[in-house]
Amino acid sequence: MAEKPIIEVDSLSKCYRLGQIGMTSLRDDLERLWDRLRNRGGNQPDTRTFWALRDVSFRLNQGQVLGVVGKNGAGKSTLLKLLSRITEPTSGHAILRGRVASLLEVGTGFHHDLTGRENIFLNGATLGMTKREITRKFDEIVAFSGVEKFIDTPVKRYSSGMTVRLGFAVAAHLEPEILIVDEVLAVGDADFQRKCIGKMKDVASGGRTVLFVSHNMASIVNLCTRAIFLKGGQLVGEGTPEEIVGQYMSDTLTATSEEVFTGETPRKGSGQVRFTDARLDFSDSPAKVGYHIGDRFVLEFGLQVNSDRAGLLSLAVELATAEGLKLTNMVDRDSGFQVDSPLPGLYRFRVELPDLRLYPDRYTVGLFVGTLNGSVCYDYLPEALTFDVVEGGKVAIRHLPTSAGHVYLVPQWSYSHAK
Repeated sequence: MAEKPIIEVDSLSKCYRLGQIGMTSLRDDLERLWDRLRNRGGNQPDTRTFWALRDVSFRLNQGQVLGVVGKNGAGKSTLLKLLSRITEPTSGHAILRGRVASLLEVGTGFHHDLTGRENIFLNGATLGMTKREITRKFDEIVAFSGVEKFIDTPVKRYSSGMTVRLGFAVAAHLEPEILIVDEVLAVGDADFQRKCIGKMKDVASGGRTVLFVSHNMASIVNLCTRAIFLKGGQLVGEGTPEEIVGQYMSDTLTATSEEVFTGETPRKGSGQVRFTDARLDFSDSPAKVGYHIGDRFVLEFGLQVNSDRAGLLSLAVELATAEGLKLTNMVDRDSGFQVDSPLPGLYRFRVELPDLRLYPDRYTVGLFVGTLNGSVCYDYLPEALTFDVVEGGKVAIRHLPTSAGHVYLVPQWSYSHAK
């Protein structure tokens, strides 16, 4: 007989009545009845209600790590609150077969007037642990959190980072069958985030189950075994992390191969020199809407010099993944190119990379101009353009999955027979 899933979610929905807090009055009930009678036989939507989650269904087996992705307001946190039993669903149901530990926001389950030590025991008891279990894990929890010096200090005096470190340490070390983690890890520093990712991998490898919400797509791909994509409160995608991250990025980031930059464009710099526009030339690529591996990458942009004291300029073009991982920074002087003390006016530039070696995926182009020593930034657009590298091309002779990497290198191979 097949083992039952550790989590079963069937048509889970949550509806909120806008402007309503707590219990309803007789007047509220009469107004709702009047709205239904007035709309009988009609198709007018009820503008006083908001469906944060609607008809979401999925199954999760023991030991799997599920990543939940979606824009802000997509219903991710609502889903986790329903699964954590913090709020009740409007319709549908969820079955969780095991003890659940959840960390949905900084300080979840903490009493801020109690010390860190007291909160470990309080939070552990709330999660259903015995005092003996908490005592056995206490030193390990404190060491992982990194707040040893402040363990007997009231939590209200902790920084948000210290609070989330202690909260995650408690939730992860008290051996729940199901660990639910929202995007609280963003509060911690990079070192602590790596520790958390490692701990969640350990939890999953020990046969326990993790639900993980994050806007960091690299974490979703590296940590999770499955993923779901929520949009407008509905489940619109389910599959491998690579598939769902690709679907999410394609849905949320439209490729922009040509752009005119204005005062509304996100940018940094003093403004003595400014980028005016940029475009990617796909005319030589068979793909036409993007590049194949091995195609010639061609970027053209305009540069407005507003000062006669700009001096020797330094120009750079960044290539990064859609998730923000920087791949390369191509600087003009590395190619023996320099622009020395240009007069005020508009200039046109063309940058060519004869052999683009990136795996199929979506990428961003960043533009920088500043002084030669880098001490002054005139203009910096971290995501000026976006483009796709698609399957096929003269170089790729096999299928190249995005999960295999980002840079496609083809070295010379040789071998000899060692007798």
